[in-house]
Amino acid sequence: MAVYDLKLLDCTLRDGGYVNDWKFGFTSTKDIINRLTKANIDVVEVGFLRNVEEYDEDITVCNYIEELNRLLPENIGNTMYSAMAMRSNYDINKLSPYSGKGIEMIRITAHDYDIEDGMDFAREVKAKGYKLSINPINIMGYSDERILWILEQVNQIQPYQFSIVDTFGSMKRRDLDRIVSLVDNNLDRNIRVALHLHENMSLSCSLAQAFIDKHLNRPVAVDGSLMGMGRIPGNLPIELIADYCNDYTGKTYDIDYLMDAIQDYIAPLKGEAEWGYTPAYFLSARFNLHRNYAEYYLKKGDLTIRDINHILARFDNEKKTAFDASYADILYENYKNNQIDDSESRTELTKLLAGKKVLLIAPGASIESYQEKINNFIREENPVVISINFIPDLYEVDFAFFSNNKRFSNLENILCKTIVTSNLIEKEADFKIDYNSLSGAFDQGCNSFIMILKLLKEMNLEKIYVVGADGYTENGKNYYKTNIRTYIEHGNKFNLAVISAIQNLDIKVEFLTPSAYDIDKEEKQ
Repeated sequence: MAVYDLKLLDCTLRDGGYVNDWKFGFTSTKDIINRLTKANIDVVEVGFLRNVEEYDEDITVCNYIEELNRLLPENIGNTMYSAMAMRSNYDINKLSPYSGKGIEMIRITAHDYDIEDGMDFAREVKAKGYKLSINPINIMGYSDERILWILEQVNQIQPYQFSIVDTFGSMKRRDLDRIVSLVDNNLDRNIRVALHLHENMSLSCSLAQAFIDKHLNRPVAVDGSLMGMGRIPGNLPIELIADYCNDYTGKTYDIDYLMDAIQDYIAPLKGEAEWGYTPAYFLSARFNLHRNYAEYYLKKGDLTIRDINHILARFDNEKKTAFDASYADILYENYKNNQIDDSESRTELTKLLAGKKVLLIAPGASIESYQEKINNFIREENPVVISINFIPDLYEVDFAFFSNNKRFSNLENILCKTIVTSNLIEKEADFKIDYNSLSGAFDQGCNSFIMILKLLKEMNLEKIYVVGADGYTENGKNYYKTNIRTYIEHGNKFNLAVISAIQNLDIKVEFLTPSAYDIDKEEKQ
């Protein structure tokens, strides 16, 4: 079988570093590079060139190429080594001229808003003697006319390689055909065409195979990483495409060394930080949006995947490429901002609760461990029982309060009365309360516990009994069921914000189970 000019580039230590902050460890990094080299991978990307405060040998992000060169093996075989630099965060003056050994290729990248400066940056890199690869971010975001302008610039610069980079993983088979055809027909024949894919739609391996099978009449390259390691949802797994190349292109990549590197260094990381296909990242690819938007909305904790789909569909084109948290929040609030006249619901609820004790049940793990105490209280005090964003199977409740569509939309056979905020529009409820009337009491966003407390305060209830409001933890393990866990970064900050919100509401709350919100807990002990 004839071998044509195809190269595989492994970017585990650079693109994969988004998973672990590039903290691979000096010795481990050297061993990963050595195994990739022994596997006959054509190009190994050693890391990022960036403006950093100081050198840390355990991190594959450095100021100077000499620092990255320390990681290379003595026996390099036929492998070339590369590094990546972004125009917006690297001072080109730090890059010393190519010495004839060590890292030989520099891959430069730029966004659509600074692509002109990126071309000047590319020229400076090439002038220093390195093989140059030009990798414009998010080629799917460019019009054909703009791609032609980029190719015209690339032809003038004459780099070693030009990369088709599907940054947001939104490329489908017909997109691949269109863009490859456009590039192949307008790029000088001596410039290698590379392909960099992401796994948003689980298409990376099939697209890479289709690209290889085109047998373009020019040198080509494909990027991948061990086990697809990369910022969620990850990259093309290099071991899969290497195996395909061995079968159909006459290449001789040694899969055993790739498997060894995965087993010893990459698979253990996946237990700490998952990457791979998830529906939310498919949606970011569907609308060709920066993946941070999907992450941002997932962290809200109160949106279903359907909600995220509807919000992302509203994005203006000029806001898609660069992440804008303020803009994302505006769309989030607008989506939830379904104003209604809730006077009838409020009046009826006020009558039903008048003169009654109220017990709120939140979904903390303590409702299981303190079950006897809670049942005794319910039997002796006969309160109106209201659960918050769930319906417990341990207790009978009179009402269930929901402000979280993610929790509410999946419920079936609801046996109690429901109180929902107006942003929940997919199901009928017994009582609907205007969302805006309850928001704003919590300075970290919206919190269902604070919202129901505010509602009860406005119904002139002076004291509320609470169980299961255990408080936020960063791993979410304080919930009594895993399917209702909420993962919060900086959990203690949220706990303090809840305490502050309760104090501002000026409502008496008595916690019957241990709670991070209970400022009187030490007195009880």
